[in-house]
Amino acid sequence: MRDRAPTPAPPSPPTGPIGGQLAYVLRGLLVRMRLTTLTARYDSTVVMAVFSLINGLISIGLMATVALVSHQPFIFPSLGPTAFLFFYTPLAPAASPRNAILGHLVGAVAGWVSLAACGLLDAGPAVTSGVTAARVAAAALSLGLTSGFMVLLRTPHPPAGATTLIVSLGILHTPAQLAVLMAAVVLLVLQAIAINRLAGLPYPLWAARRDETRERSEERHARPRRE
Repeated sequence: MRDRAPTPAPPSPPTGPIGGQLAYVLRGLLVRMRLTTLTARYDSTVVMAVFSLINGLISIGLMATVALVSHQPFIFPSLGPTAFLFFYTPLAPAASPRNAILGHLVGAVAGWVSLAACGLLDAGPAVTSGVTAARVAAAALSLGLTSGFMVLLRTPHPPAGATTLIVSLGILHTPAQLAVLMAAVVLLVLQAIAINRLAGLPYPLWAARRDETRERSEERHARPRRE
């Protein structure tokens, strides 16, 4: 018997002129603030670029302010790509609160476990103490663990790959620093929920809505066809 033809996947969420849903986030906010004439008067790409500039300043500026006041590392490199995902492709599963929080948590734990396995918990950061064979092993192990467990837990969040290297390279490595790291991720998630929902997007409070039809279609496409 011949295999049935695979059911085509349902259409992806609508995208703007440069891809992603950034245009819809911006449009929703402009409607809320009664500033829709901006997109009529100026090129939409320019308006989105200015919005991204302002949103990036606010997102990381908030984290930096908290870090300044608390004297704690509330700002670290992998927050940047997480913020970009939140507002460029907010409806993608990788940008959901669940994937962001669990992804960074997996990265942080994997980095710490890798430091412990390689005997580097008390070592200084690689940028000052230098790169050793043990440090190379810790970095490789941390990224491997992060990638594997994000797949097992179905929580892919690409910026978590940077988080685990931040930990395994010794930049942030104590339990207290890792707790602050996760608190910063939660703060950024709360900001994403507020802005995206204010814009009128169906941004999830936790996990992205599962599209079972799409998942079944992708699984069928992934299976090798019978001769």
